[in-house]
Amino acid sequence: MMDCLPDQLVWEILSRVKKTTDRNSLSLACKRLHGLDNEQRQSLRVGCGLDPANEALTSLCSRFSNLTKVEITYAGWMSKLGKQLDDEGLLILSNCCPSMVDLTLSYCTFITDLGLGHLSSCSKLSALKLNFTTRITGCGILSLVAGCKVLTILHLVRCLNVSSFEWLEYLGKLETLEDLSIKNCRAIGEGDLIKLGSSWKKLKCLQFEVDVNYRYMKVYDRSAVDRWQKQWVACENMVELSLVNCIISPGRGLACVLGKCKNLEKIHLDKCVGVRDSDIIGLAQKSKNLRSIFLRVPSDFSLPLLMNNPLRLTDECLKAVAQNCSMLESVRISYSDGDFPSFSSFTLDGILSLIQKCPLRELAFDQVYSFNDVGMEALCLAQYLETLELVKCQEISDEGLQLVGQFPRLSILRLIKCLGVSDDGLKPLVGSYKLELLAVEDCPQISERGVLGAAKSVSFRQDLSWLY
Repeated sequence: MMDCLPDQLVWEILSRVKKTTDRNSLSLACKRLHGLDNEQRQSLRVGCGLDPANEALTSLCSRFSNLTKVEITYAGWMSKLGKQLDDEGLLILSNCCPSMVDLTLSYCTFITDLGLGHLSSCSKLSALKLNFTTRITGCGILSLVAGCKVLTILHLVRCLNVSSFEWLEYLGKLETLEDLSIKNCRAIGEGDLIKLGSSWKKLKCLQFEVDVNYRYMKVYDRSAVDRWQKQWVACENMVELSLVNCIISPGRGLACVLGKCKNLEKIHLDKCVGVRDSDIIGLAQKSKNLRSIFLRVPSDFSLPLLMNNPLRLTDECLKAVAQNCSMLESVRISYSDGDFPSFSSFTLDGILSLIQKCPLRELAFDQVYSFNDVGMEALCLAQYLETLELVKCQEISDEGLQLVGQFPRLSILRLIKCLGVSDDGLKPLVGSYKLELLAVEDCPQISERGVLGAAKSVSFRQDLSWLY
C-alpha cells in the first residue's frame, strides 16, 4: 500500500512526525520511507553516543544530505564514553552540510579556534550557539564571523576565554545581527557592547548576563564610557531586552539603552545594581508596546542603609508603567533576599496601579511582602488575569486566598512557600473545578488532602527544609 502513495503525500506524513525516535522507527519500516526520510531530515542532535565521533558524524552527514540544523552536546560526558568531536569534526561538518543554517555546540571541550575557523566556509550559517566551549577565544569567533556574513543569531554561554577582542566590532559593521545573547562570559563586560556600533539599530533581542562573582570586579574603560556618551545608540527595533547581574550607571553602559527602545515588548531586569526610577520611567514612556516586565530587585536594595538612596526603585516607576503601557500582560516582581521584608521598594499602592490599569494575564510575586489580602481583593476586578504565582508572600492569609474563586478568568494558581495560607483558604475551590491547574509547593499549613478536588489538575509537593 505504501508503494501506491505519491511522494508528496508520504513527505507530508513524515513531516508530521516530530519525535526523533518515532522518525527513526518509521524509516526502518521500508526502503521507500528510509530513503524519503534521509532526504527530508533537516535537523540532527547528537552527543555522547557519537563514537568514534568523526567517523560517526561523517556517516550521519552522508545519510542526511539536507541538514539545516545541527546540535552537538556533550552534557554529562566522561572520558570512558569515548573521545569528543574535535576540530576535524567541524571540518567534516562544514564540508558535508552545505545547507546548514543553525549550529549549536554545547560542552564541546575538544574544539578550539582552529575548528571554529573551519565553519567560516559555511556561507549560509545564520545562527550559532556556543555553550561552555572553554577552549574557544575571541580569535575563533572573529575567524567565523569574517566568513559567515549572514549571521543573525549569536549565543555565547559560559565561554570563559572569549573576550570582546575585534569580533564584536567586526560583527557590528556587518549590521546583520538580530539576536545576541552573552551569558557568564567573564572576559566580556557591559561596556564592550558599545562595539556593536551601527548594529544596535538592527538588534531585536539582547540578553546579557554577568557572572555574579565577577560583577563588582568590572572596571569601566574610560574610552568605552566616552563612546557610550558620544555615540547615539539607536534601538528602534529592540523587542526583547534581558539583563542579569549588570551594573546600570547613569550616562554609561546599558543605561544608555534603557529609554531608547521604542518597540520593546519584553524587559527582564534581574538583580541589576543601579537601576533608578528614572530608567524605568523613561523606558515606559518610550515603550508603548511593552507586554512583559520582570523586575528582580537585588539584595543590595534590602539593606536599611539604602532606604534613602536615590537609586532605590519606588512606586513611581510602577505607576509610570501602568500609565504608559496599556498593552502590558505579564508582570513578575521578585526580591532576591527576603531578610528585610519591611524594606520592600514597592508598596501596595504601586502594585494596585498595575492591576487596575493594565490588562494583566500573568502576575507573579516572589517575596513581595507588601502584597496582601487587600491586593487579592483587587484581583477580583482583574478581568484578564489567567495565571497567578505567589512565592513567599507571607502577608496573604486564608481570607485573601478564599477570594480566588471570584477572579473572573483565573485558570492557573501556584502557591510556593507561603506561610499564612492553609487548607481552609482552598475550601471554596474544592469541587468547583474553576482552576485548570493548582500547584502547591512547600506551604507548611496546606496538606495533600486539602488540595484534592480544588482544580482539574493538582500538583502537590512539600519539603519544609527551607524553613530551617
